[in-house]
Amino acid sequence: MSRDAISLAITGASGAPYGLRLLQCLIAAGQPVYLMVSSPAQVVLATETELKVPGRPEEMQTFFSELYGAAPGQLQVFGKEQWLAPVASGSSAPRAMVVCPCSTGTLSAIATGASNNLIERAADVMLKERRQLIIVPREMPLSAIHLEHMLTLARLGVTVMPAAPGFYHRPQQVSDLVDFVVARILDHLGIEQQLAPRWGE
Repeated sequence: MSRDAISLAITGASGAPYGLRLLQCLIAAGQPVYLMVSSPAQVVLATETELKVPGRPEEMQTFFSELYGAAPGQLQVFGKEQWLAPVASGSSAPRAMVVCPCSTGTLSAIATGASNNLIERAADVMLKERRQLIIVPREMPLSAIHLEHMLTLARLGVTVMPAAPGFYHRPQQVSDLVDFVVARILDHLGIEQQLAPRWGE
């Protein structure tokens, strides 16, 4: 358990490569990570990547630890009803949480305080404890409902970072677009990164 950890929730929006690349970068930076992957996200991972990610939290933890070279205990994976996880309580809340990608269903649940599963509860804890919460919606077009939920969260201090990469760095491949978004997330988390050139460089 670490109060310096960052929670990462990967939910069922298209854009699994954003979440995976962020996980890889956090681990490479030596950052303790609490990972939660929703059931819809597991479907998207199987659709958008070649990875065969196991469904059980213990097996997923081993899989990603080996894939990204995590140190022992650096990565902890929690299931959707693992209510004794540190992310479920303000007394042991991590310093920050990122939902990447953030489905519109998860967006709605966070904005309305649903807390029906561990991801939703973890985000609710970040709000009530006034900790850093970043959401990365990946949807288009956006309905008025989506926009109202984003506005609600923005007014509560949540950083809303749509997965909308820039092109001024002349991307040559899809990974360059992924890195652009992940670089901005790492900047907001205060983690050094060299993934994408900054404006004017």
